[in-house]
Amino acid sequence: QVPLVESGGGLVQTGGSLRLSCAPSGRAVTDYAMGWFRQDPGKAREIVAAISRGGVNILYGNSVKGRFTFSRNDAANMIYLQMHSLKPEDTAVYYCAADSKSNLLLVATSADEYRYWGQGTQVTVSS
Repeated sequence: QVPLVESGGGLVQTGGSLRLSCAPSGRAVTDYAMGWFRQDPGKAREIVAAISRGGVNILYGNSVKGRFTFSRNDAANMIYLQMHSLKPEDTAVYYCAADSKSNLLLVATSADEYRYWGQGTQVTVSS
């Protein structure tokens, strides 16, 4: 198991911003392909953004393109999801995920491609 420690969720008004953080406890972010997913009750887990293990390739879900930014700080051993122009439909539990891919360029965008998951952090956007 790789504990993933998330932080940064909360309540924000429409149009506001939040930043989520995640770190693999005891391991390096450069050991993993990583992603952010979100889930509403009764719905499937949805890709928000994902980064390749090599840190070169980043992909975003269609609903967040242009508003969210995924970044990785190797020195700090953290990944971040900066969220701007938040909408009520962004309300969900957000999860950090990681998997040790041998392919440094691969961006995994499906939940079943990840073995390790954080506990989730609630993001609520009020209208």
